Amino acid sequence: MKRYLCSIIIGMVVILSIGTYYVKVASSASSLPKYTFKTLEGSDKELDPVIINASLDNGQFYEPLTIESNTTTYASERSYLENLTGRQDQKIERLVKEHRSFMRGKDSISSLYEDDDFLAYAWVNSDFTNNGKMEAKFDIGLLEKKDEEETSFQIELPNQDRIMNADVRDVQLVHSKLQVLTMNDVNSNSEKQTKEVHLYTIDVANKKVLSDKTLVSESFTYPNQVDFEMPIDLAPSQPNNMVLISVIKGVNHEDGPFEEKLKESKLLSYNYETEKLETVKKESLSLDMARSGYADGKNLYAVEMKSGKYRIKTFDLNSQTLTNDTELDMAANKEEQYTAAFKNGRVYFLLGNEVDQDVLTYKPAKLLIADIKTGKTLYKGETVINKKNSKGFGLIIDDLEIK
Repeated sequence: MKRYLCSIIIGMVVILSIGTYYVKVASSASSLPKYTFKTLEGSDKELDPVIINASLDNGQFYEPLTIESNTTTYASERSYLENLTGRQDQKIERLVKEHRSFMRGKDSISSLYEDDDFLAYAWVNSDFTNNGKMEAKFDIGLLEKKDEEETSFQIELPNQDRIMNADVRDVQLVHSKLQVLTMNDVNSNSEKQTKEVHLYTIDVANKKVLSDKTLVSESFTYPNQVDFEMPIDLAPSQPNNMVLISVIKGVNHEDGPFEEKLKESKLLSYNYETEKLETVKKESLSLDMARSGYADGKNLYAVEMKSGKYRIKTFDLNSQTLTNDTELDMAANKEEQYTAAFKNGRVYFLLGNEVDQDVLTYKPAKLLIADIKTGKTLYKGETVINKKNSKGFGLIIDDLEIK
């Protein structure tokens, strides 16, 4: 009887502790300001698919929040389990719900590929030995959706003795073979540093690497520097024929910032189907636009400030031509921070705070939703706060998602 009584007491203490935790959380969250969008133009139904991840800052504390369907939810209002795992990308959340067993331990959207029939995964799992050499293996997974048949295995990364780091940036399934694009830091015995872009072709059925193709290799010595960048991927995990890679070359000054060598920097495109690597003509698409652009495998959307307005330029990646140039009904300010999303023929354009010479000025967030082809405004609004004494609060935008 004593044993059961002890268990009951422990159980009651746990329940009371959890209850106290949630009462404190609810009380704390209720004192925080709530942000909503005030509609200035258009229909507020356009807000339904919009998810804004942000943070509240008043100089004394920093609280993550989400504005979804025009409702503010703070991290402290979420369940203990949600805060423990962290907020996931909505695409990852969907895949976990649909394929829970296969998705266990997989949380990087750039390492996933999905079509109507298959869900694939590739990740580089690495560790360093006592002598400083890297041991790396591919973690490979393939799920056939029709019968939920799963194949998973590990296979050694080719030439791993010369690789210091390998970062998976894209995964595609082409002609039943897995294509894994990585950016690698290469080991060097001299003062030179080397960075490379590799494409690994993996035969999942026979569990082996068929080829290791070096698409780009750049060596440099300090103070020179080379970096690789890719546009923001609007369709991660979806079938894409093409990727863009910016090769940025420059020099580090001891008494100043990094200076890019524009004549030496270049923009490359790689087509998975044709296996062609080409240099994109600079007159077709500038490096700045490509780096800050948004790509979906078919088009690249670039933001430009011109004549006091924001413009969205649409480039066809196959033909390397400008197919659309749309002016948005929103005044441009080079100090304002912006983020954008593109989905269902719409551009979602979100303006945040101003940053001038590292000085941050809090501003209400402004959201414009427009037709990507015509520029017609479908919605325009800005955030309002439900607290009278709100001068000390600032909303810092982290990212924008569209369901």
